[in-house]
Amino acid sequence: MQADIAVILPCYNEEAAIGATIAGFRAALPEARIYVFDNNSKDRTVEVARAAGAIVRTERMQGKGNVVRRMFSDVEADIYVMADGDATYDAAAAPALIRMMLDERLDMVVGARKSEVEEAYRRGHRFGNKMLTGILARLFGRTFSDILSGYRVFSRRFVKSFPVLSAGFEIETEISIHALELQMPVGEVITQYGARPEGSMSKLSTYRDGWRILWTIMTLFRIEKPVLFFGAIGGLLGLLAIVLAIPLGITYIETGLVPRLPTALLATGLVILAVLNWFCGLILATVVRGRREVRRLAYLGFAAPGGEDRASGSTTG
Repeated sequence: MQADIAVILPCYNEEAAIGATIAGFRAALPEARIYVFDNNSKDRTVEVARAAGAIVRTERMQGKGNVVRRMFSDVEADIYVMADGDATYDAAAAPALIRMMLDERLDMVVGARKSEVEEAYRRGHRFGNKMLTGILARLFGRTFSDILSGYRVFSRRFVKSFPVLSAGFEIETEISIHALELQMPVGEVITQYGARPEGSMSKLSTYRDGWRILWTIMTLFRIEKPVLFFGAIGGLLGLLAIVLAIPLGITYIETGLVPRLPTALLATGLVILAVLNWFCGLILATVVRGRREVRRLAYLGFAAPGGEDRASGSTTG
């Protein structure tokens, strides 16, 4: 049975590029439905997208995360191909990404960007991507080489079990962490990344959005790994308390007195805070485990990509 494929394109002021983007995916995936979700564009993005044959929808809440939430909620398909509407991603690579997903029964395949054009991938963005990818790998273990890529192929069970919480460009980070935390089968393919067409401007702010992505990583680290997060804080507080208490202990052994009472009280308070952080981490770890089990069960409520295995054989779609 032929898989139902939907190409979903979030757009904001992409009049200069959306036509070429739709044409590229139409040529690569002639059987797919192409959706353009406009996010309050002030140019002719909607008119150009309709003229190119795309199904156009609108999301009034500003921000890419809000658009992705709406796309995942409204579009029904077996396979979702998500890309930006700026004609920078290689639409011709989409069949290879889909084939990898079906052959290996994956839930997400990331199109990692390889740029041959200096203008396509600004130095600040390149450095920020490597830094944020490294931080994610340190905190969550196995990861991708390009966590900020907007070119991804998803299975239906990924899309329909993913509770999108982000509002802006940090959505790609949330997607990556969601897949890692639920230990989903995922893959990555190197794809070409080109320069924007003339007249198309990037909406990504290197510093503002970079900070938001970093904040998202740390927030999700606190939520998903509370033992490590609060344990580290408790360890630092406990270490500081020991450093402050050592001179007091030496003085007490020598004289039997505690002459610096405020320091003693501070050290005692730090120990109490350290213990509270440790217990907070342990309690929250139990809550996180329960939430993760619920998310996993929701995820398992959908069939794996490529069809369902049966005792008598298997089918592929």
